[in-house]
Amino acid sequence: MSSTKKKNRRKIILQIHKILGLATGIVLFIVSITGCLWVFKDEIESFYDDYKYVTPQKQDFILSSQVKSIAEQILPDKTIHGVIYGKPNEAIEVVFYQAEPELFYQSLFLDPYSGKFIKRVDHNSGFFAFVLKGHIRLWLPEAIGSRVVSYSILLFLIIVISGFLLWIPRNKKNWRQRLKFDWNNKTRWKRKNFDLHTVTGFYISSLGLLFAFTGCVMAFNWFYFIAYIATGGDKEPQFIMPQNISATVVNADKNPVYDQLIPLLYRTYKNAQSFELHYPENDSTSVLVEVSNSRGIYYNMDYLFFDQNTLEEIETTSIYGKYEDARFADKVIRMNYDIHVGAIGGITGKIIAFLASLICASLPITGVLLWYGKTYKKKPSVKGKLVPAYST
Repeated sequence: MSSTKKKNRRKIILQIHKILGLATGIVLFIVSITGCLWVFKDEIESFYDDYKYVTPQKQDFILSSQVKSIAEQILPDKTIHGVIYGKPNEAIEVVFYQAEPELFYQSLFLDPYSGKFIKRVDHNSGFFAFVLKGHIRLWLPEAIGSRVVSYSILLFLIIVISGFLLWIPRNKKNWRQRLKFDWNNKTRWKRKNFDLHTVTGFYISSLGLLFAFTGCVMAFNWFYFIAYIATGGDKEPQFIMPQNISATVVNADKNPVYDQLIPLLYRTYKNAQSFELHYPENDSTSVLVEVSNSRGIYYNMDYLFFDQNTLEEIETTSIYGKYEDARFADKVIRMNYDIHVGAIGGITGKIIAFLASLICASLPITGVLLWYGKTYKKKPSVKGKLVPAYST
């Protein structure tokens, strides 16, 4: 390819990178900063979550049907999403969630031995709720903000790729400048800003792509399905709630059969961190229990389905079943959120995600300064005066 064609191609890539960067800069800055703050949500909240713990007793937990009755008395006319049972020293958490007619997302914490009410928590308010709203919708109405964020993240994929193509040096002697900060006392701030944008941009490009890719998987159904199929998936990639396999009618005069389920699972899954029970929606649906096998991550959870009349376990055709049955493509999709927040790598992964997100937040700033410096650069002085480039 001739040098002229290379220059023209580079100009086109630069224009694409510049236009998309300027168009999405403020969105990417907000999303990156709020992402930094969200990474350590669990660790920060652990400093003031004493209400989640109780004194262990030498007795069984109260029945699941009793938990349901107590919770519905406290929050009548609200929908119970699930009940989380933890270790012997942890309170039971009853999660209420409904999206319509307006979002309602709260938790009640109960003593697992007596059923005594401990605390009510509104997940839709507070600092981290504010952070999450900024991250997913820029604090705008859902219909508008979520779309702006989603398409900005999609464009960020193009920005990162075009940025990498622009980073590639034209000749060998420039490689060193693109790989390290070669500053001295005479280095001007424009050069330093250029290096901050290009050098840090290069080193963070792979993680930036990862953040954008996992974000798109969560934002777009079509992207989610393409990602699953591209990695060799052949199951149902969405969540499926199986129906009962028995025709037995539950006797309303007796305790529901699912009261036996949690004690049974505690005996079966002795290393589990918690169990989240989802009550059957009607007489024909199964009972779902999500088994958390590791604290702080979600991808290796077991999703178990039981006939609500017999407790016979029901298999599912979805990727959301037992983790041991998951194939490579299933695991990739199930790991998506944990990868997105860095939890997949434990505390080290979270630190990397925090720093990477912070650097991503700096790129729109250094990019705008680069654009401003080139667009409004000053002309050479004329008789001691500096004439702006845009003067006529």
